[in-house]
Amino acid sequence: MKKLLAILFWFGVWWAAAAAVQQPLLLPSPAVVFLRLFTLIRQPEFWEILSMSIWSIMTGILCAVVLGVFLAVLTCRFPLLDTMCAPVLTVVKSTPVASFIILVLIWIGRDRVPAVISGLMVLPVVWNNVAAGLRNMDRDLLEMAVLYQLRPGVKLRRLYVPAVTPHFLSAVKSAIGIGWKAGIAAEVLTVPARSIGKMIYDAKLYLETTDLFTWTLVVIIISLFIEKIIIAALSRLGKRYDSEAVTAP
Repeated sequence: MKKLLAILFWFGVWWAAAAAVQQPLLLPSPAVVFLRLFTLIRQPEFWEILSMSIWSIMTGILCAVVLGVFLAVLTCRFPLLDTMCAPVLTVVKSTPVASFIILVLIWIGRDRVPAVISGLMVLPVVWNNVAAGLRNMDRDLLEMAVLYQLRPGVKLRRLYVPAVTPHFLSAVKSAIGIGWKAGIAAEVLTVPARSIGKMIYDAKLYLETTDLFTWTLVVIIISLFIEKIIIAALSRLGKRYDSEAVTAP
């Protein structure tokens, strides 16, 4: 209820600001933006554009999540590898997104840039969080597992998964927002055909402020929607995994 009230408050601020300015070119009202959104929803092209951007960006995010978990396990297992990879993570986190977009555009062409950029921005987040979960595990439990010679599958279910899951969920939640923003930025700069970024670029180019606000609202809604679905699915899977681990012999 509090979140809904906060959202309504800021929509009220938006409406009041638009009413005060009275210049749709500078700041369209919420009513105009939502009317434009409903108009777009009825067009088949809207759903094609939406699906193309979702497919491209989510592919990069999911690949980065898998790779980030894999690299976190490897670097925790082999400290020398962690030392070797640390400068790479620092470079990725410190370099402006625009620089990576331009470099990737030169190397592989514009159509794959959003997927690569979204994945590149997500990878350090997942990598660091999962590695932190592994490094902060209870050493007494690990020693007990060695003492009682627990099977690798049992240790995975009862020790590693419970320890890493909170860090992993936090990483995925952050990664979706970061990946979406980076992916859309890549689309705006590279302008691939039939993408949300191209629509935002065209709106800027032709001073269609209402379309700019509308497509930005679409990005926010899709990002939140995907985040809720993925986090809910992972949380449910984690609870099911924990219940199975408790009943396992």
